[in-house]
Amino acid sequence: MMFDLLQAGADGVQHVAHGAGHILADTPAPKFDVDPGTGSAPPGAEKLKTVLQWVAWVVFALCVCGILLTAGKMAVSHSRGQGGEHASSLAWVLAACILGGAASGLVGMLI
Repeated sequence: MMFDLLQAGADGVQHVAHGAGHILADTPAPKFDVDPGTGSAPPGAEKLKTVLQWVAWVVFALCVCGILLTAGKMAVSHSRGQGGEHASSLAWVLAACILGGAASGLVGMLI
């Protein structure tokens, strides 16, 4: 019985990871434009922009993973008849999504 539960959990995690891989592979990288204001960019600024685009993509991927993992935890808790203690996890993940999506706008507003 315990082995069956562990196997079912492992199969569920593998299924979620496989689905997340397809979502991330089919999703284009988010658009990220660096606006240096009125200043001029130093030599090599294009490389920095590339690194920032990679970081933005990783943050996007982590947000998708966070939502999927929280959904999985909620499903397992629901099937066991436990309460909704994962609502706070989902709120934190969604807050991170909002912050990641609004990062360049927030910095632009402050500068």
